[in-house]
Amino acid sequence: MTANPTSPRYAVLVAALLSVIALAPASRAADAASPAEPEGRFQIPATDAGLPGAGPVRREDWFRRLWAERRSEWSARVQQDQGSLVFLGDSITQGWGDVGSSFPGIKVANRGISGDTTRGVLTRLREDVIALNPAGVVLLIGTNDIELHVEPEAIADNMRLIIAALRAHAPAMPVILCEVFPSSESKSRPSEKIRRLNELYLKAVEDEPQVTALDTWSLFANVHRDAKEEEMPDLLHPDIVGYAKWSSALRPVLETAGLVPAWPDDFVPERGFTSLFDGRSLHGWHYEGAPDLGKGAATGDGRYAARNGRLVVTVSKRGRDYRKLWTTRLFPRDFVLRLEFRASPNADSGIFVREPQLQCRDFLIAGPFATLARYRPLDWNEIEVTVRGGLAHGTCNGEVIMDAMPVPATGPIGLESDHGQMEYRRIRFQELP
Repeated sequence: MTANPTSPRYAVLVAALLSVIALAPASRAADAASPAEPEGRFQIPATDAGLPGAGPVRREDWFRRLWAERRSEWSARVQQDQGSLVFLGDSITQGWGDVGSSFPGIKVANRGISGDTTRGVLTRLREDVIALNPAGVVLLIGTNDIELHVEPEAIADNMRLIIAALRAHAPAMPVILCEVFPSSESKSRPSEKIRRLNELYLKAVEDEPQVTALDTWSLFANVHRDAKEEEMPDLLHPDIVGYAKWSSALRPVLETAGLVPAWPDDFVPERGFTSLFDGRSLHGWHYEGAPDLGKGAATGDGRYAARNGRLVVTVSKRGRDYRKLWTTRLFPRDFVLRLEFRASPNADSGIFVREPQLQCRDFLIAGPFATLARYRPLDWNEIEVTVRGGLAHGTCNGEVIMDAMPVPATGPIGLESDHGQMEYRRIRFQELP
């Protein structure tokens, strides 16, 4: 049975887990690396008695050795790794190796153990992660649970406990929860189980404001909902191309969370163009029927935010979440609108031209323009819309995506929130003679 976050049973589970964590608070990080600690503290417990969560903690000989070796090595780095961005997971995370090379200038700690499960992560969470007082956590775990025939509902219950422990340690610490990657029935990881688990993961964190869910399933899935051999040759672990894609998908949400620096942008609008977004606030924008947001850096519901010189449509906590943000200014004359957008995997948003919508999304995943030759997934793309005589013409990186679309005689420019993270920058317009 799935644990309901409002049920007495779930409350008891969380309280028990937090009491275990409280026995050795992370503020005593120096103690965690003390040579006086018994050597056996990094061994897998002999039984499941007293361990948090449910499901298997692996005890094969190879896993016992790997668990003890990696955890013993990490114990000597507790002070050195204080304040790191922690990557936590199984062999997919361990196999990334020097994660820091993908995010230069950021202190990063790789806490992946090949073969680990959600219950294994729960068991080692305090010493391997919380003791580091991390700046944030990137979490990918659960595929091995599925291989070991744990039901998705039980895996999701463990995820709730992991998130609860991280929240109890630092309520504002950002956590990026990556959806479990696609794999294959041949790997005892059928697509329907992975899809069900990811749905339950999203449900588990919908009321967790510090958690951002990243759709890494869509990033790697083929048309059959399994892993792509060209990016995961063994249908489980990414190759160098796959890790590069994961890194590119993570960077925008890490930038928005303030965990990695955003690339500086010294763009100046072309002569004759006027900016519609100052990069620091939502001045000049509003929800319909509400006043100008003025100097505010975010809407009250958090769905739109000014971050790093970008107008960010943040990830919805409940899957699809439609909201529309409008300019307070109206555009009765013919004009040219230019802007750039960057979409996280499977993200979907839209640009409203006076009123009608021009789709703006991760085209290669969500469509409807999956054959765009110049679209750059996980990178910046330029949209240009020209409105003349009541008709709109739009391009993406110079390719036509909309031609002769009727638009009203006047109206504002709008942006839509749907799902996934979408960033807009360099939003500017020029009135035409």
